[in-house]
Amino acid sequence: MSRADATKARILQAATAEFGRYGIAGARVDRIAATAAANKNLIYVYFGSKDRLFDAVFDEYVAHGLEAVPFTADDLPGYAGALYDYCRTHPDVLRLATWHRLERGSNPDNTIVNTGSTYDAKTKALRAAQRSGSVGKTFSVSDLLTLVIAIATAWGPSNVAAIPRHGRPDAGRRAAVEAVRRLIAQ
Repeated sequence: MSRADATKARILQAATAEFGRYGIAGARVDRIAATAAANKNLIYVYFGSKDRLFDAVFDEYVAHGLEAVPFTADDLPGYAGALYDYCRTHPDVLRLATWHRLERGSNPDNTIVNTGSTYDAKTKALRAAQRSGSVGKTFSVSDLLTLVIAIATAWGPSNVAAIPRHGRPDAGRRAAVEAVRRLIAQ
């Protein structure tokens, strides 16, 4: 890894924590630079602006991160469980997605669900599963995907009251998987 690549990686890591904690408006480039042990000007050289740095963080940790969770339209409960696991081990993903929705507007297409080609591939697979009868047609593919993701991410850091208690850390996962199983029941 080149020195420039190492610096960019440190900046992205520092920016992820900063944006996750403070959002776009509250994040400070000075703090990001100090945490990354980088010159503040390098942030502007590499990313252009604080907004574009947020976009790079969002793309790296939310969009690409969600692509890492295997999606099988014929096993939506399994997908919900895997997404639940991913978000529990990567809490910044949900925080960044929440800040993105809050600060970038309420456009329905501006959600954690719709992250470009990954979204298109998932809806195409769901459409095929509905045609084959392995997934019910009660909901449109877009609504179904939105509901599955909402259920799987309900135990995120922005919903502290929903975090499982009493020594049962897997209770939330089991609930999400069962809820999706019932959602798609024929």
